[in-house]
Amino acid sequence: METATPQDEAELAETLRQASEDARPLEVIARGSKRRFGRPIQVASSLSLAAFSGVSLYEPEELVLSAGAATPMSTIEALLEEHGQMLAFEPADLEPLLSGPRDEARRDSLGGVIACNLAGPRRPKAGAARDHVLGVKGVTGEGARFKTGGRVVKNVTGYDLCKLLSGSFGTLATMTEVTLKVLPRPQKTRTLLFFGHDAGEATALFGAAMGSAYDVSGAAYLPEPLARGSAVDMVAGPGQSVIALRLEGSAPSVAARQAGLSALLAPLARVDEELHAQRSLTFWREVRDCRPFVARAERAIWRLSIPPANAAAMLNALSPAEEDYFLDWAGGLLWLARPEDAAEPIAFGAFLERLGGHAMLVRAGDSLRASLPLFLPEHLELEVLAGRIKDSFDPKRVLNPGRLYAGL
Repeated sequence: METATPQDEAELAETLRQASEDARPLEVIARGSKRRFGRPIQVASSLSLAAFSGVSLYEPEELVLSAGAATPMSTIEALLEEHGQMLAFEPADLEPLLSGPRDEARRDSLGGVIACNLAGPRRPKAGAARDHVLGVKGVTGEGARFKTGGRVVKNVTGYDLCKLLSGSFGTLATMTEVTLKVLPRPQKTRTLLFFGHDAGEATALFGAAMGSAYDVSGAAYLPEPLARGSAVDMVAGPGQSVIALRLEGSAPSVAARQAGLSALLAPLARVDEELHAQRSLTFWREVRDCRPFVARAERAIWRLSIPPANAAAMLNALSPAEEDYFLDWAGGLLWLARPEDAAEPIAFGAFLERLGGHAMLVRAGDSLRASLPLFLPEHLELEVLAGRIKDSFDPKRVLNPGRLYAGL
């Protein structure tokens, strides 16, 4: 495959202008960790953004960071950790899920995380990735350079293109630089564990915890087989299902909120164990990165977003085996492993529509990925709207054609 490797924005703009003029489609690659996420792309040429890497601005006291789109997330996270800060949306690292286990540091890029709008267990509390983007520099599919947003939260720049580009999977423009707001890392993290409960009891506990004043920043449920596979001994050891609730903040605040939350939940369940420091970090990274399903290469992996109150109804309708699902986002996110049956997704897509949710196919073989849009259920009006937006940024369908919808 022929690969263009522009070294600066001017060269990138010329590359895209020429590709648009020639109607020559390109696969956009920052570091390549998400090439198997979304519908498969069949093109003869690719566009590497590898030159747009590195942190260009970091002002810890102003809680702002700017970096090139191809900057490794490991670089950004290491820099923030040095200053006691973090990306509050807890970006997921899906490369092991998509490409198999690996030992080296995470290789995914800032641009890939934002383009896919990936957020982890803190999503209900902190918001999505798009909510933390302050500004973007980039080039449209026609080769027009642009800058949107800025370095502060209150930017008045017309249309909020930052949110439009977040989750666009590189189909509208190539991002060259992203500016993010960062936040202080919590002084104390404590995860409360409840063993031996079913999914219905978990959703009831989630409802009580998230509706309380105790500021829970993570709520997940692992059935027994997945809990036993955890790398955290205190999660795997009991050999039972696990409900996990995370509290973060200053040490006195966490201690006081833990006592209050435990008392509030006592009529529903008692706390069986606590995770501190590294154990807590490891557990939530497992949940964040969908680690329970990394080794299940034979299964298609779906990510179902649903109103948390409807999680139990969704599970009852699907009746998955205990090794085939787990819950995050206090029941609002259902990770599901299913056989690669092209007919089945349409059925649960229709049921999801009645429940007010949607499904995203995260991992599957090329045949299933090519036969479906990225999101189910399908909405013709959304596809039409997506086509109009695509025409505004990339009328010749140059950038990642077909990644979200066939023909776009």
